[in-house]
Amino acid sequence: MILHADVDAFYASVAQRDDPSLRGRPVAVGSWVVMAASYEARAFGVRGGMATARARRLCPELVIAEPGWEALGEASRTVFAIFDRCTSVVEPGSMEEAFLDVSQVGEPAATVAARLRREVREEAGLPLSVGVARTKVLAKIASRSAKPDGLYVVEPEREIAFLHALPLERLWGVGPATTRKLNAYGLQTVRDAAALGEAELIAILGRSAGRYVHAIATNREHRPVRRRRGRRSFGAQRALGRAPRTRADLEEAIAGLADRVTNRMQKRARAGRTVVLRLRFGDYTRATRSRTLPYATADPAAIAGAAADLLGAAMPLVERRGITLVGLTVTNLDGARGAEQLALPLDR
Repeated sequence: MILHADVDAFYASVAQRDDPSLRGRPVAVGSWVVMAASYEARAFGVRGGMATARARRLCPELVIAEPGWEALGEASRTVFAIFDRCTSVVEPGSMEEAFLDVSQVGEPAATVAARLRREVREEAGLPLSVGVARTKVLAKIASRSAKPDGLYVVEPEREIAFLHALPLERLWGVGPATTRKLNAYGLQTVRDAAALGEAELIAILGRSAGRYVHAIATNREHRPVRRRRGRRSFGAQRALGRAPRTRADLEEAIAGLADRVTNRMQKRARAGRTVVLRLRFGDYTRATRSRTLPYATADPAAIAGAAADLLGAAMPLVERRGITLVGLTVTNLDGARGAEQLALPLDR
């Protein structure tokens, strides 16, 4: 079973998350062209790729927001850390969406998807829509059907019925030009395309597009989820709620995160030099602190010690603002652990 997980209106959602005054209001991101529009803005017809001048005419109350790239990058890293925690087979589609193969997870796919949505909401503060199906194409279409902030499952026994009822423009990978060509031959739904043979579709669309549409329409498009190559970091995080936390509480949480992260690193024979501490405060502002060690390590005490030092420098902010989440990432990875610096007593 495959999940397609996609953060709703990613850029706009990050802006609304980080600025409470924007929540519930129509928001677009982009100076000249709309990069993303909140669902409140979409209700007025505002869409990505639209000129912002036109968007303002459609929605006079539209707010143009510019979330920082640091905030977007951190949000993406947080979401993908949750994806990686769910399964080892993750294929990114962009900085806010991915396919996940959960066939070997050992739980029903719908259960996994529901947990994934909950964890992204709790830890990243973002809405996630998830589609569940046996193929990437159906999972992608299902996640669109789930939006905004929903879950849609296509059970195996109703795949064909779900697929054939769709208008052709809903198919993943079928753009406006291809749709117009098919419409010109009287084809409106996927069922119409499935009724034609592959040779007829090739005659209309050309070899590559014709084969692709035929494979989708007959539910024979089964490309596997391909995990991303060259992992660049290992991370984990913990939501803390809103109860006051002492430095000792936070250092205990960091030690637990270090154990989780380094356990995964050791299983994959990796070591890292840069320790990154991420904090989310009670007012939903965030801070990131990092330290690069003189050697690569996968030792939990060394990683936790470096993160605890970073926490010490950030404690004045924690005391003023409160804290709701702490995250730990190890990056700047080396290869085999055979080259790893062993932990010395002073490191502990």
